[in-house]
Amino acid sequence: MLNKTSSIFGEVFMVGAGPGDPDLLTIKALRSMQQADVVVYDYLVSKEIMSLIPKTVELICVGKRLGNHSVPQSETNQILVNLAKSGKNVCRLKGGDPFIYGRGGEEAQLLAKNNIKFQIVPGITAAAGCAAYAGIPLTHRDHSQAIVFVTGHCQKDGKDLNWPSLAKKNQTLAVYMGVIKSPYIQAKLIEFGREKTTPIAIVENGTRQNQRVITGTLSELATLIEKEAVQSPALLIIGEVAQLHEQLDWFNNTNITQSNNALLVA
Repeated sequence: MLNKTSSIFGEVFMVGAGPGDPDLLTIKALRSMQQADVVVYDYLVSKEIMSLIPKTVELICVGKRLGNHSVPQSETNQILVNLAKSGKNVCRLKGGDPFIYGRGGEEAQLLAKNNIKFQIVPGITAAAGCAAYAGIPLTHRDHSQAIVFVTGHCQKDGKDLNWPSLAKKNQTLAVYMGVIKSPYIQAKLIEFGREKTTPIAIVENGTRQNQRVITGTLSELATLIEKEAVQSPALLIIGEVAQLHEQLDWFNNTNITQSNNALLVA
């Protein structure tokens, strides 16, 4: 529970920007972006979404790319505290959802410790958004009775994933940040019993105009990523449901123009 907050402090809105399509923003997310004094944002927030922020709002980038953390996480946490203590209302804008591989929990903990008032504004996480725009149902009565979200950063601090559990049949794996680790992910899943012929899909730039979906089998995963020069952001979907992409690919088979004219919210 939060302690009583100083009246001179600002407030932090931790906002999920979703996977990229600005039309997927919630009304509360858009309002938070447009009414903030300052927006602290990540690289994964799309240009279309950034363009919805008024030009009068201060922007601070704390983005991270593989091998290049422009601002360490601990410093990002402290930036939010310092801005709020200076009396500013802060929008902490994150790709996807703040509490799903977004380190929102770490940031919120320091805010709570410093008696900073905050709100969490959920966003559409990459697994849900990318799968939907690729025409891949993450669960399906005929193919998958479970969905597991997992990060491709497999061996942080010497800890590894529970591969026997992840290799079970009739479930879908949605792998975040798995492009670089794809050879390892592929090898471990096969080692622990997932069939080599298991369908997979790689969704690059999901929900955006330049979305690309590459399909194949588990035995081809790493080869396809290298051959097609897949770049982040990309989500890996591993499981029988991936085979439904060809049949249900509504996004690439429809003449869709994404709107950059989202309503301003008073």
